[in-house]
Amino acid sequence: MTIVKETNAKKYVQKQEKFEVKPHPQHSRMYHIELANDVIRDLIAAFPDVDSQRLIYVPFMRYVVAGKLRELLGQSFQDTLRGILQERETGGFTIGVQGQTNETEEFVLFSTAISHLVGSPNFDAMTGTFFARFTVKDTDTSDSYLRQAYRLFTLHTDGTFVDEPTDWLLMMKMQEVNAVGGESRLLHLDDWEELEKFSKHPLASHKFTYRAPASKNVEQIVHRPTFFQQNNGTCICFIDQFAYPENVEQAVYLKELSDSMENSESTIALKLPIGDLVMLNNTFWLHGRAAFEKNPDLFRELMRQRGEFAK
Repeated sequence: MTIVKETNAKKYVQKQEKFEVKPHPQHSRMYHIELANDVIRDLIAAFPDVDSQRLIYVPFMRYVVAGKLRELLGQSFQDTLRGILQERETGGFTIGVQGQTNETEEFVLFSTAISHLVGSPNFDAMTGTFFARFTVKDTDTSDSYLRQAYRLFTLHTDGTFVDEPTDWLLMMKMQEVNAVGGESRLLHLDDWEELEKFSKHPLASHKFTYRAPASKNVEQIVHRPTFFQQNNGTCICFIDQFAYPENVEQAVYLKELSDSMENSESTIALKLPIGDLVMLNNTFWLHGRAAFEKNPDLFRELMRQRGEFAK
């Protein structure tokens, strides 16, 4: 049974001429945003020659497409996205292309418009640009859990092993066939039953060493506390795979912390349709992935962007 605290996550519910913000059907802390279908079509039609390569090679085009989406929807749409993500009680929403296209290049255009209305994506060293597209298949030879289909991908935050702010995270489902399971697992920090126990622990502010595996293309070593205060709230930075404790006591703390979150009754499994994305505040939402059911023909492709809020 999933238990989520009652919240006041209705602040941004609204119906405008070109977009509507609704309470999310799967989580009381989140919203689902629907756009008028013609807005999606008009955004795509405005950039017939802008593929993902052009967005990569010409950085200002990312903001140009964001500006077009703002023009189509109004300033209040941008304000709503930023407000939801920075609101502690909520901090997350889903939105998608609503069947107006099935072209993955146009998925990239749409998600780039959304992300650049919120802030600036970080450089993703794994792919060498501002986003990463990666697949999950039946077999895997990678050096992390990211692509391992049949293993639980434990709850974590992004950006633990890079020395730059990672305020938000965007994940979009690009393609999927023969996939059962693999839902996004989400936990809002304030719904975690043992938050106080672990955030008040003597090791909560200890700066743990984080080091990435070779596939991430990041040689930097960073030192980060697990818990920190931001905007008068407790925030977290954690991933079990890349933390390097220095003694038994530190290892036990990290293991018990991870186990506690994994066993939380407030963790929900979010089902995301193809062409939809979920965007979260990365400082107080943890995310992971449920295991898939075994299938030799399993295939899923996801896209990730993550970055800083606009100043």
